Amino acid sequence: MAGITFKHVVKTYDNGVTVVPDLNLEIKDKEFVVLVGPSGCGKSTTLRMIAGLESITDGDLFIGDKRVNDVAPKNRDIAMVFQSYALYPHMTVYKNMAFALELRKTSKEEIDRKVREAARILELEQYLDRKPKALSGGQRQRVALGRAMVRNPEVFLLDEPLSNLDAKLRTEMRSQISSLHQELQTTFVYVTHDQTEAMTMGDRICVMKDGIIQQFDTPQELYDHPCNMFVAGFIGSPQMNFIDGVVEKDGDSYVVAFDNTKVPVNDDAIKPYLGKEVVLGVRPEDLHIEKDIVAAAGKSVIDAYITLDEMMGSEVYLYFKINEKKMISRVPSKIAAKMGETVKLAVDPEAVHIFDKETEQVICQ
Repeated sequence: MAGITFKHVVKTYDNGVTVVPDLNLEIKDKEFVVLVGPSGCGKSTTLRMIAGLESITDGDLFIGDKRVNDVAPKNRDIAMVFQSYALYPHMTVYKNMAFALELRKTSKEEIDRKVREAARILELEQYLDRKPKALSGGQRQRVALGRAMVRNPEVFLLDEPLSNLDAKLRTEMRSQISSLHQELQTTFVYVTHDQTEAMTMGDRICVMKDGIIQQFDTPQELYDHPCNMFVAGFIGSPQMNFIDGVVEKDGDSYVVAFDNTKVPVNDDAIKPYLGKEVVLGVRPEDLHIEKDIVAAAGKSVIDAYITLDEMMGSEVYLYFKINEKKMISRVPSKIAAKMGETVKLAVDPEAVHIFDKETEQVICQ
């Protein structure tokens, strides 16, 4: 078993700055967990505490059933892959992958078997005699993965390993790392600030801010049911639109009113907010162009003056403003809408999220 458990873990540096105030987190055996958040949120510090590269100020960290607060990194049975590859430039790919096993006095036959098996999985067999300078960035990162693989660790730690790659290579490496996890069936903890990486790779995602876990759930749950405005804005690309509105009564129903638009709310949780300001969240793909007002029956409609349109291939991003706040709609490119036009955007009430304006916590969704 190689689950990872943080129990009230605190990390405070010598200058008195606390980057992780009270971390409680349980990562299951064989799970692929992604730590995600903006720069400075504590995700890399959390990973480095698992590796033993950062000391723990208070609390307990367990790998499996063993408390590892005072266990040296080399005795934790973990392997770490860095953003910078950290390969030995004077060694061949084969030697780079074999080096850790040689230090362990592993037999030459066993080293050869493990290196060649890792090379097969990572499609590096034809590069074993090359040195790192003769490889592309993606190939170097695969060598770094292979070097970790041959050790057969209980836990893989990956610290923004794709940051140095171009967009096409990042996409390829994402699928390769996901496939590697399926093949190895071991615990992966992956750090990134890229929410696309998090959404496509993780079994569960831990969204962090200021060293505090905001939400820890599956990608679909984070997307469909964010617990607060931070998670709602961080997960999803382009990010969720936030519109200030007031809760009003409309006959027997409740609505959130803003800028001559009223969005019905069919949830009793909104009742205590009658007459109060709230924040309505709606994702860009849930703002649909309606050419005919009749087609928008049963939906709320926004008159949007398009200030910018961005062609993205199969989709177009349309930018507009509500009460001077920038908004974005994501619509199919076959729908003709251009900068300088005014279009009607229909909002499906079932697709909105409503947040408390003061606490930023979700009210209903």
